[in-house]
Amino acid sequence: MTTIPTVPSTPPRRASRRTGLLLAVVLAIPLGGGVAAPAAARVDAPGVTCTGTPDGFASVNALGQNGTTGGAGGPTVTVTTASQLASAAGQAGPLIIRISGRIQVSDMITVVAHKSIVGVGTTAEITGGGLQLGSTTRPGNNVIIRNIRFTDAEDDSISVTNKAHHVWIDHNDLSDGYDGLLDIKRESDFVTVSWNRFHQHSKASLVGHSDNYPADRGKLRVTYHHNFFDGTDQRHPRVRFAEPVHIYNNYYRNNALYGIASTEDAGLMVEGNYFENVAHPIHVGYADSAPGRVVERNNLYVNSGTPETAGTVVEPRTYYPYTVDSPAGVPATVSAGVGVGRVCP
Repeated sequence: MTTIPTVPSTPPRRASRRTGLLLAVVLAIPLGGGVAAPAAARVDAPGVTCTGTPDGFASVNALGQNGTTGGAGGPTVTVTTASQLASAAGQAGPLIIRISGRIQVSDMITVVAHKSIVGVGTTAEITGGGLQLGSTTRPGNNVIIRNIRFTDAEDDSISVTNKAHHVWIDHNDLSDGYDGLLDIKRESDFVTVSWNRFHQHSKASLVGHSDNYPADRGKLRVTYHHNFFDGTDQRHPRVRFAEPVHIYNNYYRNNALYGIASTEDAGLMVEGNYFENVAHPIHVGYADSAPGRVVERNNLYVNSGTPETAGTVVEPRTYYPYTVDSPAGVPATVSAGVGVGRVCP
């Protein structure tokens, strides 16, 4: 195992660029057959959640994978440089990768199957680049990324692509990228995005590659819950073709263009969210993209516009159980719990 050096302080943020790095890993406990039960989290301190098990779509047993376990069962390695991270992320077999300190990268680092990438403490950072889950020849299935700050990526900060499935992206801080902070596309599936803070950026999160990529239809089942979209302009998320995408208990604040957009016949279930100062909280169709479908229920719109809705959507409970918190408490709960330094090592 690499010796952990003294961790440098984080420098001021630079203008966005494009690159990639690897994700963080925390052990996830394999789930039983059928639909998985919600994670039983232990709270050791305010805002600190001790759990290694995802919920939402990442918990579902499907495609030959029982939930999302990441690198569980494999060895643990601590990395402090881009070359170490790239080597570990591309290694075959289960592996738990601990990121210590700030790692400067360029281009995207490819993460292959059965990896947990987890930041050490509160100062783990990938800057200048991003993490890409899988390639066309090496799948990025069963990956966990937690407790990492992503800054100044030259392209996407995290790209879930190339049919990657069973991915858990949890308790990260993403800002100042060039393109998307988190994109999920190209037939990827069974993904949960939870307790992340998105800020200082325009395009937060895309689901679906493009209007001309209908192969995403029937895939891209994604859960977004307890994320903070803090002043980001758009794509929280913007969705094409997918159904269902489940968006619940997220905090939207000061989103200049819009909150959520459903396009190209996507089906979105939007519930229990808190929209604050968002003129267009939900769009059905956007720009040149054909309309999708949205069912919204029990959301709060504070100093915000009227949401657009249309059609019917597959119930997320078809896949997994969940509990929706009261939307009135979302700003306090999410603000206190999102981002780095709030998960157990």
